[in-house]
Amino acid sequence: MPTTTASQRRAAAKAEYDAFFAQCPSRQLLERISDKWVALVLAALGGDGPGTTPGDEPQPMRFSELQRRISGVSQKMLTQTLRSLERDGMVTRTVTPTVPVTVSYELTDLGRSLQGLMKGIKAWAEGHMTEVLTHRGGYDQEKCDAAD
Repeated sequence: MPTTTASQRRAAAKAEYDAFFAQCPSRQLLERISDKWVALVLAALGGDGPGTTPGDEPQPMRFSELQRRISGVSQKMLTQTLRSLERDGMVTRTVTPTVPVTVSYELTDLGRSLQGLMKGIKAWAEGHMTEVLTHRGGYDQEKCDAAD
């Protein structure tokens, strides 16, 4: 049996993941990261959002800071999102024994590697929303005209 190097074993393992196959576990990860709250949490922890300037360094944030930065997220949804990101190794949760206890969240290296992509998707959506709305309006009007 031929000997394989560690890099060859990693390459073989990576080849096994193909999201186009129904049973591929990477589909679970794609489902997770396609969630709007995940994208916004990663962007916020990555130093993006109201009151920040481009290029701000990622900083640990408390739950209440994240909730203020991400308008419209419920406490339950933010809690679930942070727990799932922590479980996947993208966020760390640090508890500091103060009175009251201080809990902060920070991106891990894995989270930072995804955060850049998510900020790009967020920027794309913000930059192209007018165009998308124009297309939606035209499409809806065509469907309305066709129904008459």
